[in-house]
Amino acid sequence: MQERAAHAQEETMEFRLPPETEAWRQELRAFLKAELPPEFEGDDDFFDNEEQIAFAREFTKKLGARRWFAPAWPEKYGGMGKTAIEQFILNEELAYHRAPSGGRLFTIGITGPTMLVHGTEEQKARYLPKMASGEEWYCQGFSEPGSGSDLASMQTRAVRDGDEYVINGQKIWTSNGHVADRMLLLARTDPDQPKHKGISAFIVDMKSPGITVQGIDNIAYRHDFNQVFFEDVRVPARDLLGGENNGWYVATTTLDFERSNIAAISGARRTVHDLIRWAKERHPGGRPWDKPEVRLKLADLAIKAEVGRLVAFRTAWLQAKGEVPNYEASIGKVWMAMLGIEVANAGVNLLGPYGALQPGSKWAQLRGRVLTSYLLSVSGPIGGGTSEIQKNIIAQRGLGLPRG
Repeated sequence: MQERAAHAQEETMEFRLPPETEAWRQELRAFLKAELPPEFEGDDDFFDNEEQIAFAREFTKKLGARRWFAPAWPEKYGGMGKTAIEQFILNEELAYHRAPSGGRLFTIGITGPTMLVHGTEEQKARYLPKMASGEEWYCQGFSEPGSGSDLASMQTRAVRDGDEYVINGQKIWTSNGHVADRMLLLARTDPDQPKHKGISAFIVDMKSPGITVQGIDNIAYRHDFNQVFFEDVRVPARDLLGGENNGWYVATTTLDFERSNIAAISGARRTVHDLIRWAKERHPGGRPWDKPEVRLKLADLAIKAEVGRLVAFRTAWLQAKGEVPNYEASIGKVWMAMLGIEVANAGVNLLGPYGALQPGSKWAQLRGRVLTSYLLSVSGPIGGGTSEIQKNIIAQRGLGLPRG
C-alpha cells in the first residue's frame, strides 16, 4: 500500500509552483516592463511593415542574449537547462503581455523540440544555437493546396541528386514565411510507397535559389499567411531531418508540440481581462458591469480561460516528465479554438457599435483588437489540424475507441 501511495504521489500534478519558479515569473515580468514601450499592446505578430519586423527581431535577440528564448533547452544549444514548466511560464508571460513572438512558435515551440528528438548531433550543433539566440526564425512547410487535413496526400517532391535533394512543389498557409530564415519542410521522396511512408522532412534555407514567397492577406486584411513555390530548389542531404521516408513520424512529433502551445489560451485570457476592465468603466449609456448578464458572461469566460490554462499546464507537466503528450495536446487545441470564438463573439457584442470598428478607427475601443480577434477566430478550429481531426485523436488515442 505504501508503494502504491508513493507511486500515486509521483503521478499527481502539483498545482503550486515552487518559490524559485515564481521568482522566475517575476523576473520575466520585470524584463517585459523594462523592454516593452509604455502601454504596449502588441501588433498580433502580423509583420506588415519593416518597423514591426525590426522591433520583433531586436526584442527576440534580447531574449536570446539572456538565454531566455529557449530556456528549457540544454546549455550547449543556447538554453539554460530549465524545465518544460519554466519554458511554459515564459511563453505564457510573453503571450499575455503581447510581446513580439519573433516566430517563437515555429522556431522554439515546434522546429527546435522536433530537432532535439529527431536531429543528428551535427544538425543540433549547427542549428539550435542560432534558434535559441533569436538569430534565425523558422516557418513550417506542411499544408498544400490539395492536402490540409489529409496531410499525407502532399505532392511536393524531393528527388535525391548526389549529395543534394532537388525540391519542386508548392506550400500554402505558411505563417510568417515572408520573414522566416529557414523552413521545416515535408516533401515526398518515394511516390511508390504508401502515402504515409514516402515522406521526408528537411531544413530549408528560405534564401535558396528557386524559392518564391507570395503573401496571402487574411480575413482581417493582415499579412501572416503565405504561399511558397519551389522550383528546382537544391537542399544539401545533410539537412534531411529524421532519415529518408521517415518524415511522417517527424511530422507527428511536430504537431504534438504545435498543439500544446499556451500562447492562444494566454491571449484569450488577456482579452477576457481587458473586457472586464472595459466593462467596469463608464461609457455612453452607462457602465456595462452593472448589468447582471454582462457580469455572468464575463465570469463564464474567465472560468473557461482558467480551464484552458490548466489543460495547457498539464501538457507542459507531461513534457517535463519526458513524455510526448498526444491526445492531451489535442484536448487543448479543441478547447483553445472554441474559447477563441466565444471570447471574440462576446467581446464584439459587449462593445456594441464600437465592436465593429477596425484598428486605427478614431472611436475604436481596446484598439480595435476585439474585431480583429472576431475575424481571425473562425480559423481556430481549422489551423494546425481541424477540431474534427483532434476529436478523432482524442477518441482513438485517449479513450481507446475504434477507428470509425
